[in-house]
Amino acid sequence: MFGLGLTAMFAAATIYLRVRMEGQLINDTLTRELNHFVDFKREFPQPDARWSMSLFEAQIVRAGRTATVPFAWQKYESGVYDIEDLDASGQKRAYKLAVYKDNDYWAYLRFDQNSQKLTERQLLIVLIIAVLVFALLSLLMGLWLSSRVMSPVTELASRLRELKKSGNYSPMAPRFANDEVGELALALDDYSARLTHLVERDREFNADVSHELRTPLAVIATTTELLMGQPNLPEKVQERLRRIERAVKQSTELTDALLLLSRSERQAPTDGETTDVARVAEQVIDISRPHLGNKPVEVHLKVEHPLMTIAPSSVVAVALTNLISNAFKYTQQGEVTIIVGHGRVAVEDTGPGIAAEDAERLFERGERGTNLVKGAGLGLAIVRRLCELYGWNVTLAPRPQGGAVATLHFDYRP
Repeated sequence: MFGLGLTAMFAAATIYLRVRMEGQLINDTLTRELNHFVDFKREFPQPDARWSMSLFEAQIVRAGRTATVPFAWQKYESGVYDIEDLDASGQKRAYKLAVYKDNDYWAYLRFDQNSQKLTERQLLIVLIIAVLVFALLSLLMGLWLSSRVMSPVTELASRLRELKKSGNYSPMAPRFANDEVGELALALDDYSARLTHLVERDREFNADVSHELRTPLAVIATTTELLMGQPNLPEKVQERLRRIERAVKQSTELTDALLLLSRSERQAPTDGETTDVARVAEQVIDISRPHLGNKPVEVHLKVEHPLMTIAPSSVVAVALTNLISNAFKYTQQGEVTIIVGHGRVAVEDTGPGIAAEDAERLFERGERGTNLVKGAGLGLAIVRRLCELYGWNVTLAPRPQGGAVATLHFDYRP
């Protein structure tokens, strides 16, 4: 485009200069020749003399005697004029007319411009062809230069795409020259090294957490099981042991879910079967009952339709635990209803409810609604991340009759 524009401007300048210089040259020539012709006539006076050449036709008469002068010429005063008319054959012709008038003589000098117009058309055609040729050459040269200039960048992008496929990163800076692309490759190598270091630290942390948390949880679970097997335990002790057992199970499921989130790893059930959501919901209700305390709240579980999902029971339990425990914590009286239906679980409560404008914001980390003052604002954020990992969807909305409803969709289709 730059070459085309530059060539077009050059062609336009060429045409403008040619027309301007040629017109000025012709005007000066006509005026000079006409003055010479008048001087010649003064020196050699002859009645109604006419002088003709191939391009010029001159005529001089006594002032006011215009019988032999074409009628169209008589109206012009001294000067040079561009005129178009028809010749004897009916073809359009263009010419310049130089006029000289004084008290003694009227002189006319006509210059035929047909050949000039022909050369102008020929020049225009030649320049158009030249513009097209130079534009094509500019395009070819631009493509060649751009391919040469961009080839290192293209190679760098190709190596990055290969890295995405293979996952094995090798330093790229040694493969490029010490120029701008080489600096970019060096920066990418440095960024990759720091990112790899962070990933390795994250993996080590996950492995440490997995080992350090699972081991004490297993010890607590085993100890609790042994204690509950002892005879003649008081009812209060048995109830406390059951609470410890539920807490251990909940902590184990939460650890598994958080490890899956940290690895962005979607894991199916270990036995290859689906998970019964209704059964998990029943277990979650039992585990979350301590949040109710002695509040006058009734809990109802309604299974409208069997619901199975391809996900570990621990992941389903963590998602439902956050929704159900929130309903238990914030409902002071009334009821909490858990409905298991076609592809979804709805948790309805009669608590303080939420503002409609807070519904989506509550799924962000650290966010709490205007009516909620407890908690760190992380539970719903964990549920949203689990949904993104497994292709589910979770929504939160106020109930028209008061309270809130949280819905977990297992067969979500965006």
